[in-house]
This record gives sequence, C-alpha cells and structure tokens, in this order.
Amino acid sequence: MTASTIVPVPARPKVLFVCPDAVGERMSGLGIRYVELARTLTPHADVTVATGAPQSTPVDGVRTAGYAVHAPAQLRALIARADAVVAPPQWPLVARWLRSSEARVIHDVYTPEALETAQLFAGRPPMVRRLMVSAALDRLHDALSTAHHLICASEKQRDLWLGALHATRRITPERSDRDPGLRDTIDTVPFGTSAQPPRRSGGPGIRGQFPQIGPQDEIVLWNGGIWRWLDAPTAVRAVALLAERRPAVRLVFMGTAAAAQAPAARRATEQAQAVARELGALGDTVLFHSDWVPYAERVDWLLDAGCALSTHADTLESRYAFRTRLLDCFWAGLPTVVTAGDDLAARVLADGLGEVVAPGDIGGTADAIERVLDRGRDVYAPALASASAAYAWPVAAQALVRWISEPGQPSAGRLAPRAATRRTAAHRVRATSYLLARPMIARLGLHTPSG
Repeated sequence: MTASTIVPVPARPKVLFVCPDAVGERMSGLGIRYVELARTLTPHADVTVATGAPQSTPVDGVRTAGYAVHAPAQLRALIARADAVVAPPQWPLVARWLRSSEARVIHDVYTPEALETAQLFAGRPPMVRRLMVSAALDRLHDALSTAHHLICASEKQRDLWLGALHATRRITPERSDRDPGLRDTIDTVPFGTSAQPPRRSGGPGIRGQFPQIGPQDEIVLWNGGIWRWLDAPTAVRAVALLAERRPAVRLVFMGTAAAAQAPAARRATEQAQAVARELGALGDTVLFHSDWVPYAERVDWLLDAGCALSTHADTLESRYAFRTRLLDCFWAGLPTVVTAGDDLAARVLADGLGEVVAPGDIGGTADAIERVLDRGRDVYAPALASASAAYAWPVAAQALVRWISEPGQPSAGRLAPRAATRRTAAHRVRATSYLLARPMIARLGLHTPSG
C-alpha cells in the first residue's frame, strides 16, 4: 500500500427502531426492549428509536424521535433515511412504506400478538373480538411479506413462526438452498439483561413505598403488569394461604392498570383486588402499587424482595409467551416461582432458578413460595448469575448485529417478493377501512388495540 492509497471508511449503517409504546422514565416491555437493543447496537451503527407515545421522554445514550401511531407522517422520512428498520408488525400505511423502502426490514415478532389479542378482548362483543384478532393477523401477514428477516424471543416461538412461514409459502426451495437452517430468515433475539451488576438507585423501593411492610416481613414480588392472560387471583390466594402459617409474608404487585390505561388490564387488576378483599388480605398481606415504577428504580424493588412470583393460565398465549420481566429477576439474583408451560419456566426448572408449579395450583404455589423463602436468595445466586449472563443484551442481540453489519441488501431478498404477495379480499377490505378511518382514529387519540 503506497502513501497515496486511500482506504475508504465504511459508512455506519443507520438503524431505525419503530416503537409504538413510550420510552423514557416509565416503559413497557417493548419500550425497554428497543431502548436496550438500541444501546447495544450503538457501537455498530447510528441508531434512532421512533416512539409513538406522547408521554415519551429523552433517554440517556439513545437518540429518539416522535411520531403519531395513526398519523405517522414523521415516520416516512425516518424510514427513507434508514439502512435497516426494526419494528413489530405494522398498520397498513407504515407497512406500505416499509415494503417500498430500500431499507433492510427486520420484523420483531417476539410478542404473539394475535394470541394475546384474543385474550385481551375476551368478554367483549364477539364481532369486536374477531375484528381485532383479524387485524393483528393482517399485520402479521403483511410483516411476513415485507421482512428480509424476522426475530423472535425463543426457540419455541421460532417453531411457531417457521410453521407460519411454511403454511403461507414463504419457505421456498430456493430459500432453503441458500439458508438451510433458516437462521438468516428468522433467528432468536430474546429479551436481555444488563451487563452491569444490580445496584440500588436511591429510590424508595418496596418498603419506602409501603410503610406497613416491616423490616422483618418477607416480600413476594409480582414485578410485571396484571393482564387477563396472567393469573393474579391464584397468586393472591396462594400468598393468603401461606400467610395463615407464615404471617410475615407480603405479596406486592409492582405495576397495575392505572398506568396501563387498558380496559382489560383494569378489569384484571380489579378482579385480583376483589379476591384479596374477599380474603381479608387487601392492604395488608396483598398490596397493589398504583403506578409503573420508573425503569431506573426497578432494581430497588427487585433487591427488596425475597421471591418473585409469576402465574398464568393454561392458554396458547402462555405457551408461546416470553415473560420478559423474569429476566430482571435473573439479573437481580431474585429466585422465582413461575407457572409451567413456557420457555422461561423450563429454564427456571432446568437451571434451579426457583420453583415451577402447575397452572391454577393454589396449594402448590404456596408451598413453592415457602420453599424459596426458606432457602433464601444466596442459595440461588450462582445459578441466577449464570442465567443472567446467558441473556446479556450483547449476547441477545447477536443476530441483529450480524444483519446490520452485512453490506448492501440481504442476498436472500424479502420473504415474499412484491409480485408474489397476495392478500385475501377480507384483508384488503380491512386495510382500506383502516386507511379511511385513520384520521378519525388519530383525532380520538387511540394508540393500540388495547388502549
């Protein structure tokens, strides 16, 4: 190489995350996921998180941009400038922009949205429920056509989406020849854990929030939201049963429907509170926090507890779900009692991270909590630390790093070429109806199907 030789410096790819939820001080699972993935990708790319919630606030180390979910004009320019876009399945207008863009499109299907929507709208008018499930499936079918790659949270989810790809003819012989294991088509990017050790933030924690909890009381923490597909009543009944022989035990729900703003979440919260009231445990043995805990302060709650608890019903949603808040428990060294049936429950059982119980088993859940409290956090600490390291965000994000680092367009192309994409007549009608109704939806301030 001579002194006059110029070696071009490769341009850093521009990556856009499209997050319809809030990012900032208080975040739901999707907001946390995209903020942490953005931080992880920043050494490799110029990253922006587009957030569709008006209450979003700036986040340290992450460039953000706002847009309106159902009036997303700001998003079009961001997509046009991006080399890669990471997004959950989108509503028809944004799906159209993604299909016509030059960006590498990576659709994130870590939430089995149609299965979740079926649970979310249970008890609503059948026509409304069918419409919302159909709309979720429409977005999924559009995503399967638009994407160059798909990411999901677990191998069980990957099997589900491989079945969907096969059934919708996206896995062609030519694609299988190029990508025999289909890892370039769909790979796992689970929810992750911080690479930094847990340290108290200085927030009030559980005992600061609930002065009725004494210094010797044993805290069982439900560290996620309360939703219909979960089984908060079994958790309440189990802890109330345990309190009969272990009166210092306390169950604390860290976040309730007051923050979720979703009718289904409010109903699920009210049901759990009614059970606690019926048992005479509300406000004493069973405590409900009425807001989301700021993301930076969640560590204080996790470190205050002696055991985490997550129970759910036996549904298709629970089979394919990935209970993201359990990863925080692994990170904080907090052993868990979980219902069997999903991937993380299998991990808890295999690696000795706590106890696994059958769905709806009140007595078995009470006994499992007692065993975890008796053993103490220190016994579980080495296994939990090992599990947390396996889910660290840089490990979780490896597929994304691989794809955005590839030069140019992906050689395998989209999962369905434009000419090969077919929608059913009903799908086309629903998409057209949405586009016509979109201005009204935007004026009403509706955000997501659950909002």
